[in-house]
Amino acid sequence: MGEAVENVSGTNAHGDRHRAKDGVDACKWYEEEIDDDLKWCFALNSVLHRGTSKFQDIALIDTKHFGKALVIDGKMQSAEMDEFIYHECLIHPSLLCHPNPKTVFIMGGGEGSAAREVLKHETIQRVVMCDIDEEVVDFCRRYLTVNCEAFASDKLCLVINDARAELEKREEKYDIIVGDLADPVEGGPCYQLYTKSFYEQVLKPKLHHHGVFVTQAGPAGVLTHKEVFSSIYNTLKHVFKRKFTVLVSFSFRDIA
Repeated sequence: MGEAVENVSGTNAHGDRHRAKDGVDACKWYEEEIDDDLKWCFALNSVLHRGTSKFQDIALIDTKHFGKALVIDGKMQSAEMDEFIYHECLIHPSLLCHPNPKTVFIMGGGEGSAAREVLKHETIQRVVMCDIDEEVVDFCRRYLTVNCEAFASDKLCLVINDARAELEKREEKYDIIVGDLADPVEGGPCYQLYTKSFYEQVLKPKLHHHGVFVTQAGPAGVLTHKEVFSSIYNTLKHVFKRKFTVLVSFSFRDIA
């Protein structure tokens, strides 16, 4: 929600913009609008990458307090300092409730953090990570050094493709399928991966008998659950008879 901008001017105590010596910016900031009357700001060391791929606007920024952060379509997706909270909660409950997880298919997950957490389980033999955006994967492999071992693992099979098309053409089934995707914005690259027809006709048949499906579902706070969480939950409950829910939210609005 909102638009991300880079503010390259500093502001003094009187509200006046100022510049450092020799024309260098005194401070750089990343700003993201949360609501009409609310935004958050992060002081930056640098902007490591900014561009537009075939599918989305992407940026990788180096923040002063939260490390490197991935921004897609103007929304911060994760930051080095605390991304482990989301990824551990996304991955470990589903793998621990499975009696013997060996094969995992990750939809999205281009930054490599979901694969990193999956590969911590000794029973895992094969992880297929399928992300549609090669540019995102390439610069995450280059800059997010915390995931170097995961990307180098011989257990990881990295595929650049649409996750729906990839699942449809594969004959193998999986113990765990993970949806580490952006929110289902209509017209966006992930929208079709949250539909009832996709869950019923494509995803569910690719799970083994005791297989588990887990997906991120957006912010789930009192003020934000209606954005995407409620619709995703209501869709899933019509497809999967047995389910449990783990809620992980980084939304500032949920604690404001």
